[in-house]
Amino acid sequence: MTLYFFDMRDGADLFPDEEGLELPNLKAVQIEAARALGSMTKQTLWTKAKSQLGHQMAVEVRDAVGPVLQASFTFEIERHKQ
Repeated sequence: MTLYFFDMRDGADLFPDEEGLELPNLKAVQIEAARALGSMTKQTLWTKAKSQLGHQMAVEVRDAVGPVLQASFTFEIERHKQ
């Protein structure tokens, strides 16, 4: 198994994963990244949506060698009337 780190990006802020998670393959990494992004989105979306017209979040996965994959989520609010 390989140790993967799931760094969280919330807008311009990056929160590095310092513990990591051992997973058997890239399919498991992809599933974990999607799960982590979903959880992050639930926690952040409503508080940010009240004050911002758009926001981007991502989970950036790396191993000991470097970047492996990124899962991202962007929401935008387009107002048609003020």
